[in-house]
Amino acid sequence: MLIKTGRTVKVVSGFMCLGLIIFGLPNLGNAETEQKTRLKEVVVKAKEEKKKTLSDVEGVKIYSGKKTSVVNVEEAPEIVNSNYRQALEKTPGLVVSEETTPLISIGARGLPPDRAQYIQVLKDGIPIHADIVGYPEAYYVPPLETVDHIDFVRGGGSLLYGPQPGGALNFVTKDPYEGPLSIVESNAYGSHDFYSNYTGLSGTQGPLGYYGYFHHRQSQGFRDNNSQYDVYYGGTKFKFENDPTSHWVMAVDSYNERHGEPGGLTRANFDAKSKAATRMNDHFELNRLAGSFSYNKELSDGVLLEAKAFGGTYERLSWRQRTSGSAFGVLPSGANASSNEILDQKFFSGGAETRFKKEYALLGSEENVLTGGVLFYHNTAPRKDKRGTSGDAEDGAIRKDADRYANYLSLFAENMFKFGKLSITPGVRLESIWQSVKEQLNLDKTTVPLVDESDFDFVPLFGLGTTYELTPSTEIYHNISQGYRPKTYVQAVPVGSGQVVNNDLEAGKSWQTDLGLRGQPTPYFFWDGSAFYMEFTDQIGTVGSSVENVGDARHFGAEFAAELDLIGLCDALKGTSHGEKIGSLNFFTNAMFLRAEFSEGPNEGKTPQYAPDYLTRAGVEYNYLDKAKIRLAGTFLDDHWGDDGNTANFFIPSYKVWDLTGEMNVYKDNVKLFAGINNVFNEHYFPRVTSVGIDPADGRNYYGGVKLIW
Repeated sequence: MLIKTGRTVKVVSGFMCLGLIIFGLPNLGNAETEQKTRLKEVVVKAKEEKKKTLSDVEGVKIYSGKKTSVVNVEEAPEIVNSNYRQALEKTPGLVVSEETTPLISIGARGLPPDRAQYIQVLKDGIPIHADIVGYPEAYYVPPLETVDHIDFVRGGGSLLYGPQPGGALNFVTKDPYEGPLSIVESNAYGSHDFYSNYTGLSGTQGPLGYYGYFHHRQSQGFRDNNSQYDVYYGGTKFKFENDPTSHWVMAVDSYNERHGEPGGLTRANFDAKSKAATRMNDHFELNRLAGSFSYNKELSDGVLLEAKAFGGTYERLSWRQRTSGSAFGVLPSGANASSNEILDQKFFSGGAETRFKKEYALLGSEENVLTGGVLFYHNTAPRKDKRGTSGDAEDGAIRKDADRYANYLSLFAENMFKFGKLSITPGVRLESIWQSVKEQLNLDKTTVPLVDESDFDFVPLFGLGTTYELTPSTEIYHNISQGYRPKTYVQAVPVGSGQVVNNDLEAGKSWQTDLGLRGQPTPYFFWDGSAFYMEFTDQIGTVGSSVENVGDARHFGAEFAAELDLIGLCDALKGTSHGEKIGSLNFFTNAMFLRAEFSEGPNEGKTPQYAPDYLTRAGVEYNYLDKAKIRLAGTFLDDHWGDDGNTANFFIPSYKVWDLTGEMNVYKDNVKLFAGINNVFNEHYFPRVTSVGIDPADGRNYYGGVKLIW
């Protein structure tokens, strides 16, 4: 390795650098004593600065022994249009099935990504799926302008937050600013008539902090027709500190979005770089209003209580033109095309959760921690299916009308036993789920009676996490945890014409294990490498008219992530302080290598959908003392399938996409300019395919804007 400072050139042994970087301990032969002291001081600070993983214990939650990632949103240049490819580009294991709509699709380790159904998605620790049991689809996540950081917990996340086998993705929103009043105003413009605005008011007066915000963005989209969208989002957050040992937080937010669905393309039209729409009238609308209240209290030294209550309404609407037969990538045709399907689903939910933490001494150790709690959740979800008398009808006659209910009760506990450098954390979660569906009307059912049925599941989940500290900055970790996939409403009690449910239908079950080595010996270097294995059994699907368990799958592979600041490394080796004057030059890379295959069932030997053999990301970023930032990063995804049956139409070729983003302060810290080029090299690719065809990605596109902070 060649390190150059001024005119001095020094060759450092590769083995010395490896030992220095991994273990944070200098091995420089006759290096000066003060240089060793400097490096050791940096080791101590590493866990406090630029944190990339969650601490062993944070608040009332234990993360020891779990594989975790922390995404600091402010670390990157300004992210526009909630670009999750950019927001999550330092997080291995997550496949972002990109969409040109405001909706999200994220999969983990080869699990289906559609609406992040197999990941527990949360905002400030509160689940935000439409229904966490019967309809676990995340149509909404907070716009990134409101997010401080994103936590991702693999495997053991099923014991912390809920059962889904893909782990937990928690969007943690910003707290009120210090000082009496701060104003944030951001406006951005870009390709395809893109416009985005964010306005925030925040401050703290005595014990009360407040944060109010409004966000709007819109675009005509890059397709020829029907790819427009509008998003409106606003909310408030109040934080009141009663005394140094307690505080409460109240939050309310409203979200509305509407977008066109231009349909898919055939492979021939995609290869010809067509931007034509094949669905001229299809569109989607989402309306959400939610509120939450949380209370944190330190009851005594080492004893912490957290209580939350939350609730809201969620309305999902869609209008889709009918067709006769297959319509993959072509305009709807046939007699049915003169009508459309209108689906109106509403979700009224409420819940409460209480957690506690107690630190205690055992066998000479005072670092043992017990956490536990209870979560109750209720959802009422009426559904109406209508039939319009034209392809663009806004309303129609009701054909199906059903009332759906879900109750969910979970008891959970974990205990971290600390024995010197060894931590062992067993955990348990007891899940009880009640679901019911009562049909009031179903004109498609002519041979079977209307449904009025209920279903109950009780599922105990267990897990064990282990951590061993090799050095103060390097540790081995291992976790093995169970998860499961609850039956959705239409699986527990199907409502389709002639559909029946197999009497032996079981909820999908999973177990997975991680074994890894990670370290952050200095603020300028972080790394995490691990192997994983997951079995997902009793997956639910449809065979003919029967809803039944259709197969098992195995997912195994390895994940790796690393970041290195070359200026920080140079300062540590030379005893200089260039970083204080010129900032940081950071290289980062991460990868997932995956082998996934159905081991039983009708798809035996085939590859699950959205399970590429590899996903790698890499980039370089320069940060000039937070006054200017620039990042060039690429995503490289191997070819994979968009369906479990591996049919030809659903083959997704490999692609690589680079993004260039930057920002710069032009007047103190008050005025900031930002800009970016998405898909710098104009890659022609598609990340998603559905039953209506190939969903192409945008080519090279641009944006720029200004942000004011006062």
